[in-house]
Amino acid sequence: MGIGAQGLGGLSTVLDVKILDYPTHAASKPIAMIPNCAATRHIEFELDGSGPAKLEAPSLEDWPDLTYSPDNGKRVDVNNLTKEEVATWKTGDVLLLNGKILTGRDAAHKRLVDMLNKGEELPVDFTNKLIYYVGPVDPVRDEVVGPAGPTTSTRMDKFTRQMLEQTGLLGMIGKSERGAATCQAIADNKAVYLMAVGGAAYLVAKAIKASKVLAFPELGMEAIYEFEVKDMPVTVAVDSNGESVHAIAPKQWQAKIGIIPVEA
Repeated sequence: MGIGAQGLGGLSTVLDVKILDYPTHAASKPIAMIPNCAATRHIEFELDGSGPAKLEAPSLEDWPDLTYSPDNGKRVDVNNLTKEEVATWKTGDVLLLNGKILTGRDAAHKRLVDMLNKGEELPVDFTNKLIYYVGPVDPVRDEVVGPAGPTTSTRMDKFTRQMLEQTGLLGMIGKSERGAATCQAIADNKAVYLMAVGGAAYLVAKAIKASKVLAFPELGMEAIYEFEVKDMPVTVAVDSNGESVHAIAPKQWQAKIGIIPVEA
């Protein structure tokens, strides 16, 4: 279908996963299951009572050679970001973010919009800032922050136009596509939507070098944080003209697939 991983175009796409379950006694066959995002891997095995399952590690030779590297991305100083610089970014560009970004997802956005509607002053200045749609896990031991992968951005679509028009927000970071109305709001405000890597929350957190709560601490993981990031890789998913990679890339791959000869 040409949708590809993360919706960025490609040949391999998982459209649906169904899990069949049956009630059983907890002492029978305990199975640990960890739900993940788009990058979830899986393996099948049977327990026959003879002992633990032994799984062979996959061979790296089974995967194609990859030429992509986030090191090839353009380094961006988000502390001095301007509309003029954002206007030069195009869909598919890989950026490495450096500096301070803000966070906020469903609960924080609801609070912010309610405050805007009441004419109240916001606790955080969003002027020319990027907001990351994330609810970070609490850190353990010497971690700055726990796993901090992006949440699905479409849930924030209903807040986007108001946030862009009334707060000075310059861009958003999340995962998955944005709706048509949101892409239009991005274009109208010459803003940008960047996509972080879904399903790799622990690795994303490695780019976060400092973290502190700025507002709504009672919301826990949904509070507004300030993250200081170093070379955090993102892809431009909707540019300042409202052009969406999720609309373009699958069509490009569908065209490529159409010219691939079908083997008998």
